[in-house]
Amino acid sequence: MNSNPYSERLPAPLHRTALPPFLWKSALILVFSLAALPLPAREKNVLQYGAGLIVNLPFPENEVAQVVQDVVQNGLIRGTKEYNKDEYVSGATPATSTHVFPERNDAGQVFYKVRLKAIDPRNFKDGGDVGTLAVRYIVQPQGANHSVLRIDARFVEDFRKTSHPSNGSVESAEYKDIHDRLDAIESMRLQTIEAEKEKQEQLARKQNLAGYNVPISSSSGSSDSDSSNRVTSNQEASSPVAPAQPASTEVLSNPIQPQAAPPAQPVPPDSGANAANSAVAANGNAPALQTPAIQTLEEHVRDLRQQVERLVKSPGAPLKSAPFHTASTLQTLPSGTEVLIVISTTYWLGVETRDGQHGWILRDQLEQSK
Repeated sequence: MNSNPYSERLPAPLHRTALPPFLWKSALILVFSLAALPLPAREKNVLQYGAGLIVNLPFPENEVAQVVQDVVQNGLIRGTKEYNKDEYVSGATPATSTHVFPERNDAGQVFYKVRLKAIDPRNFKDGGDVGTLAVRYIVQPQGANHSVLRIDARFVEDFRKTSHPSNGSVESAEYKDIHDRLDAIESMRLQTIEAEKEKQEQLARKQNLAGYNVPISSSSGSSDSDSSNRVTSNQEASSPVAPAQPASTEVLSNPIQPQAAPPAQPVPPDSGANAANSAVAANGNAPALQTPAIQTLEEHVRDLRQQVERLVKSPGAPLKSAPFHTASTLQTLPSGTEVLIVISTTYWLGVETRDGQHGWILRDQLEQSK
């Protein structure tokens, strides 16, 4: 008879089987290893697909919209590529709408850049096959001097009509192009203000000098004449009045005796050169011995001018108010017009004309000055 009355109540497997000690140890090690895995750390590397890009810009809506419109027309979609050897996707065209994005009815200006028949563009989630690649730009005003810019990129396959969102690379690359152009506009604006301020200061200095020269010259002339008159009158007053004598008696009683010439002084061998140099220095000119240095300086200045000077190619070029095609034309520069490079960007050059006008010209519309 079984001495344990509870043995019949236990389940048969638990009552009859027992795990070996090494299996218990292995199970405990496995449990603690799974608990120690850094699950939150693995989630940090997950890409955020479809989030897009939203940024607040310290520029008015019309300026941002003009820059975006110029970027839409450049025909390039950055931040993606079709083949490994490419740097971007080319052949994109501007559009007013596309089936890739739904229609929007909220406030703001919307622009699209579309590339048809794109082959498996990179940086899109589970992308593949051939389809339509599109980038959408939304510009919304935020007050008088600020704007909100939103950029989204998507790829839709032509056959399965599957939409693939971007991982943010396209949005970041397109925004960098827009940001660089806005910075160039702001730099040109500040330089124009500084140039105008400097011109006003130079004009004020010239007016002050002109105002000082007139009274000084007149007063100096009158003071000189007054001093000469005072000296003459003092001499006349101090000299005694001699009695009148006949002219012949004066000549005979005071014959003029010839004076002996001063002894000749030896002349140093370099006195002629020293005299010439001192005379030139007195006139405010540099000595002739510095001619090679002057020529070297002139050559250096000539080299610098060749680096920053350009000529407008034939048949002429429009001078734009901002670095994009839709900007207003300040004036049309004829062929051969000399301009000075102030700011250099990828496609545009910020220049200054001889009359002080600042503006933008495309790089391929200028040539090296001779």
